[in-house]
Amino acid sequence: MTSIEDRLAAAGLPPLPRLAWLEIDLDAVVANLGVLRGLVGPGIPAHPVVKADAYGHGAIPVARALVGAGADGLCVATLDEALALRAGGIGGPIHVLYPIPATGVGEAARAGLSVTIGDRESEEALLGAVGRLPGGTASLGVHVEVETGLGRGGIGLAGLGAAMDRLHAASGVHPAALWTHLQAPEDRELTAVQLARFDEASAIVHAAGLEMPRHVAASAGILTGIVPAYDGIRPGLSIYGLVPDELDPGSPGALAGAALRPAMALYARPVRVADLPAGWGISYGPHFRTQRPSRIATLPFGYGDGWARSLSNRAEALVRGIRVPVVGRVAMDAIMVDVTDVPGSPVTTADAFALIGRQGSEAITVGDVAQLRTTNAWEVVTSMARRVPRVYHAESGPLGLRTLIG
Repeated sequence: MTSIEDRLAAAGLPPLPRLAWLEIDLDAVVANLGVLRGLVGPGIPAHPVVKADAYGHGAIPVARALVGAGADGLCVATLDEALALRAGGIGGPIHVLYPIPATGVGEAARAGLSVTIGDRESEEALLGAVGRLPGGTASLGVHVEVETGLGRGGIGLAGLGAAMDRLHAASGVHPAALWTHLQAPEDRELTAVQLARFDEASAIVHAAGLEMPRHVAASAGILTGIVPAYDGIRPGLSIYGLVPDELDPGSPGALAGAALRPAMALYARPVRVADLPAGWGISYGPHFRTQRPSRIATLPFGYGDGWARSLSNRAEALVRGIRVPVVGRVAMDAIMVDVTDVPGSPVTTADAFALIGRQGSEAITVGDVAQLRTTNAWEVVTSMARRVPRVYHAESGPLGLRTLIG
């Protein structure tokens, strides 16, 4: 296997600043968008979610790939995420899913963003801020979130009609979409209740004389087929090739997700490989002692990078296609791996380890790591720290590199 240094050099890219890195497959991101479009059928706009640094994958490179592949727009959670995309040269529609501070309304309008109102207070703050903008400021698109049962945000049905009347009458804004978020899209009964409330909200909006695009379906809703596509989809986790954890293996949704390709892999090379005697303590505590003479590799990746401390003495890595145990307590900047039983010549600092990804016939998935951490796939990928280099690649080879220094 060609080393990462040689691959980067061949692509004219600088070397890595450290020996742990993420590889992000942009071809996979684009292919996943195509899979999801195929599931909902032709003519349905797709607005992928690139919040939380594109779920840890890197917002600007991922957004650029998605827009280049024909995504109809993008969704983020916060105003600064949207402004960072604009600063990175990302055009097209960008929607902020959570209400923004009133002090940012002018920036949002100038950047051509659309924003959310989710209760009377956020509505008043938004309309008040718009009213203070100088004349000539572009009209601000507003997506109205409806509370259908998640209990997190949205305007209730009782207040929706009056809110739409106020929004329609206000200058400097225009109603851009109606949406809601589902509590358990894999649960038909719960979802049916929420969708019935959303359809009632749609009827209220129609009665107010407004016709607004509607969007509800996120990853699980798209994969299960339970949730109507309405007038657009906003896939998040599935864009990155990951199936939501709540979909049971073998279920129709999980089977539909089998066509997705994981976009993230995590690799490291040791900064030291040492032969240690029996009874030697490994890492803090120590909570692990060698039971025999052992060869221990130190990988420069720890909880400061997103490898949770809860993985201490529990996780595995791959080297030369062989599963090896991660031993000792996870430190901020390092983990240790027992490579004593790897066949052939002794493992050295030239060997690459996969913590997430495939080597030979073996693979460690994001889902595997999530299970060990007793969390979900979302937390695993979004935990990957900014300081971990991202190598962006396609079938042709490396395309770009993102590090702390550029």
